[in-house]
Amino acid sequence: MARVLVVEDDPFVRSALIRHLGEAGHSVRSVGTALAALREVAQIGFDVVVLDLGLPDLDGAEALKMLRGVTQTPVIIATARDDEAEIVRLLNDGADDYLVKPFSVEHLSARMAAVLRRAGGGSGGPAAGTVLRVGGLAVDPLRRRAHLDGTPLDLTRREFDLLAFLAARPGVVVPRRDLLAEVWRQSYGDDQTIDVHLSWLRRKLGETAARPRYLHTLRGVGVKLEAPAEAAR
Repeated sequence: MARVLVVEDDPFVRSALIRHLGEAGHSVRSVGTALAALREVAQIGFDVVVLDLGLPDLDGAEALKMLRGVTQTPVIIATARDDEAEIVRLLNDGADDYLVKPFSVEHLSARMAAVLRRAGGGSGGPAAGTVLRVGGLAVDPLRRRAHLDGTPLDLTRREFDLLAFLAARPGVVVPRRDLLAEVWRQSYGDDQTIDVHLSWLRRKLGETAARPRYLHTLRGVGVKLEAPAEAAR
């Protein structure tokens, strides 16, 4: 069961989502405006937000940016807009998934389950309360906190997602296409996007590409995170 906030101004669509998601065992609250969604998220903890873009008080794209300012809760965009450029932009702005109306509740439920797994809240992800440890790194996917040798790391949302994804697979070389699909939610993209975020993450881990400790890039293959040799002994 997930705690779901549905942000949808159409009362018929909202009622249908509440009914079907409730029947599927989820705990559902709903609002019809972006400002109401921000108040709900600030006051109540949710596992996932289903966000329409065509809201009466504020465009959903702006609402997404404001939500990202107050919460890291996964956000699934649910809208009739199907412009590919906008989909890519919203995914880059922090959306975790994107559904084009009309869609079935079964489809939405499957997307929610996948998003929650990636966030560490469902089967296939870390168990509740699990802290991922790799050498001196400690990554808490549920609380979205990371420490290096006991010192908190100040990470952006995308940096944390990248670190947590790799920390859940220590020593495994993850292909770049998998990083794009699972961290950026894109089926294609520029490798430079990954390289830039890896560079920022390395800086915060106190290493460089020339002298890696945790993050290792295998040219033409992918990226892996593993404990430094001195920590493994």
